[in-house]
Amino acid sequence: MLKIRCSALGKIMTNAKSKKETLGETCKSYIESLCKENEHSIYMEASYKYTKKGIECEKEAIKLANKVLKWGLTDEHINGEQIAHENEYLTGHTDVLSKTVLADVKTSWNGITFPMFKKKIPNKDYYWQCMGYLALTGYDKCDLAYCLINTPEDLLLQEIKSEHYKQNPFWDGEEDDIIVHEVTSRHVFDHIKDDLRVNNFVIERNEEVIQAIYKRIEECREYYNTLIG
Repeated sequence: MLKIRCSALGKIMTNAKSKKETLGETCKSYIESLCKENEHSIYMEASYKYTKKGIECEKEAIKLANKVLKWGLTDEHINGEQIAHENEYLTGHTDVLSKTVLADVKTSWNGITFPMFKKKIPNKDYYWQCMGYLALTGYDKCDLAYCLINTPEDLLLQEIKSEHYKQNPFWDGEEDDIIVHEVTSRHVFDHIKDDLRVNNFVIERNEEVIQAIYKRIEECREYYNTLIG
């Protein structure tokens, strides 16, 4: 029985352009990619550098969010493994789950992509992801905490190198101080106060939305079955 990862809910909850269609093209495309993975072992490409930073900086981001948002997490909560959850429709791994806090922590790639001043969730996909976690855990609310964390040195050096080649395809390896400074400014944030490096959005549990998710997953299952014959 097909189950959907909470992180993918934003892809399936898109609506079709035509009222005659149930599933949107984005949704269909994602279900088709799942079919390729599950039935034919053809896996989707991952955005390596973004994923790498998210994984490497996850604990540091949780620690920062805990400090700024006063979650009251212990070292065990911060340093522990992600907790796996599953029900009839969904699977997911929560970043933070204590007796009082359910949270998903996002590590922004750089200072440009960090929503420092946003009042609304910049990426609707994360709303759906958090709603999935609410469905799985039974909690009433989920914090979605965007965090601005220094990019690991190996990734920073790669970005500096890439920018040199972008500006000069025949770059000889001698670093330009201006390029180094500009790239570093987008990836190192020690000079910024902690409370400006966390922007939190609170997602409240909504039973109607959760039921709509389940209904859409049932529709996705029907489409998936047409693909496998």
